[in-house]
Amino acid sequence: MQASILIVSKNRKEELEFTLTVLARVIDLSVHEVLVFLDGCTDDSSILENNIIWVRWYSSEKSIGASAARYQLYPMAQGEILFGFDDDAHPLNADFIDKTIRLFDSHSNVGIIAFQEVKGIYALDAEALALTQSPDEEYYTNEFIGCGFSIRKKVYESTNGFPVWIDIYGEESCVALEVIAKGYDILYSNTIKVNHRVNKELRKISGKNYFRFGNQLKNTTYYYLVYYPFPIVKIFKLYLHNFKKYALTDVTFFKIFFQTILEAIWYLPKIMRYRKPVDNAILKNMGQLKNLEF
Repeated sequence: MQASILIVSKNRKEELEFTLTVLARVIDLSVHEVLVFLDGCTDDSSILENNIIWVRWYSSEKSIGASAARYQLYPMAQGEILFGFDDDAHPLNADFIDKTIRLFDSHSNVGIIAFQEVKGIYALDAEALALTQSPDEEYYTNEFIGCGFSIRKKVYESTNGFPVWIDIYGEESCVALEVIAKGYDILYSNTIKVNHRVNKELRKISGKNYFRFGNQLKNTTYYYLVYYPFPIVKIFKLYLHNFKKYALTDVTFFKIFFQTILEAIWYLPKIMRYRKPVDNAILKNMGQLKNLEF
């Protein structure tokens, strides 16, 4: 069974090169394929296109956002199983493809498999694996993490794909909801592990938490508007929670909070064109599933 590994990258040449180097060691390139989308890169990521010829490269001169890039990239895949990795994430299991196929074979109704995320930067994969030595665990969930997951191609094609109305942060929730609405399950398994090579302290210092806050608030608003039959109460609770927890504690969060409200209002007519509410029973069922631990 052919697998397709799909990665979207923006201005992270070294991280992407590291991930591709790992993949080259552990996958059979005569059977499986790797596709990379360079999303408006302004660094020298394009050099990799000439140096790594076994990758199928796609790109956009202007950044279109991670979700829109995935929307364009995923239909290009030829494999029956699609693997999504971030450019700064790599599998810790050399046999991750075989493990995934076996899981899909033993769970016929599973559409997505969510992998265990191991955050941090380690000198050796063995160090990351040493932190995850626990009994095997599997459960049905309502979410998956974009840095490491797999989805059946036929299941992905049954949905609207990654949303073009979200840029980054929250696009996985849209695909997850649509997959469950189609009658498929999402299975979490810690038998397949991914090292997400992030330095959390550095991200905090660089201000990326502010960027994440604004995007998550905006995109969650859009998520409710598109999928919920009656979104107003959910949106009100969302903003009340974020106002108390973030906006009242930090001047920058305060500014971003109100800027996000204005932006959401401005783009409301555009977002409403994508509105396709799902049945309340589906939302209730999702709420009863176990949440992933991020």
